[in-house]
Amino acid sequence: MEQNSPATPATDDPRLIRQWRRYLANELVEERVYRSLAMKKTGDERRILLAIANAERRHQQHWRTLLGHHADKPGRPDLGVVILAMFARMFGSIFVLALAQQAESSSPYIVDEYATEQMAADERVHAEVVRALATKSRSDMSGNFRAAVFGANDGLVSNLALVMGVGAAGLTSGQVLLTGISGLLAGALSMGAGEYISVRSQHELIDASNPEPDADTILQDLDINANELALVFQARGMEEDEAELAARTAIGRARTPRGATFLPNSIARVKHEGTGSGLGAAVSSFLFFSAGAVIPIVPYFFGLDGTLPLLIAAVLVSMALLFTGGVVGVLSGKAPLPRALRQLAIGLGAAAITYALGLLFGSVAG
Repeated sequence: MEQNSPATPATDDPRLIRQWRRYLANELVEERVYRSLAMKKTGDERRILLAIANAERRHQQHWRTLLGHHADKPGRPDLGVVILAMFARMFGSIFVLALAQQAESSSPYIVDEYATEQMAADERVHAEVVRALATKSRSDMSGNFRAAVFGANDGLVSNLALVMGVGAAGLTSGQVLLTGISGLLAGALSMGAGEYISVRSQHELIDASNPEPDADTILQDLDINANELALVFQARGMEEDEAELAARTAIGRARTPRGATFLPNSIARVKHEGTGSGLGAAVSSFLFFSAGAVIPIVPYFFGLDGTLPLLIAAVLVSMALLFTGGVVGVLSGKAPLPRALRQLAIGLGAAAITYALGLLFGSVAG
């Protein structure tokens, strides 16, 4: 049952009325988002999302009670909630869940004296529920997504730095364009090959830690009173008594009519979760590096000379870095702006260094 408000409503205060209306508008939008997302899910996920939507409805009633007749005219929801609703219509569930996690984590109810303690606790719990729901989606996309994001950012930063350096050194527009295309091809091929080797090596390391595929077939032949199976469990972190019990359980089950078809969790095979495929990571890295690296050389396709194409390249790359940084922030459940600004600072910092070096080398060579 919802707790009573810890303070007396002050519905004649215009500031409070605007604030409560905004809270009510936020809750209305969030309920619609959760219900919309639930309709795309099945089983436990759908049930969980509908339960959160019902909780948002309870919160709405709290603000309606405080607002009284002012509740007939809800205010405007926060920008973050509007973006959440927009993403819910346009993108997949991972974007929606990530934004919802950020919204629930930054709820103002924690410090608002007119929100109940239960409402504040609800929001914290909702954030953890959404975090858990988003975990699988993040894991499924993390391998190839990591390659795509790293590829795009490397392409943006490395080719901008390259273009800035050779442009500042006094090369002609055609020479800068040729250098930029060479950097694009070399970097994309290198990134693709590197990602393929990295992911394949990671898979091989995981496979090396897994038991033999037919390891369970020997269980029924072991002496239940004298065997070393318990040592396997101990080597994988079990205490001695627990390992002995697990060994006896495994051997006993292997001797059932169903045969040796059971391996305890302690020696279950490790899956390649979150690593993606080697080919998928290589292709993602190649394509996204190329997409990022082409942006700094766009002005040179039009034959521009001097400082102007460098400025245009810097502006285009800055917008792209803000976008990729913001997307990473959203998907990680964090505020997108700080991540976007971090990406921008790193990219422009690298470009500024190479530009200064290009000016230095150009003046020396000249």
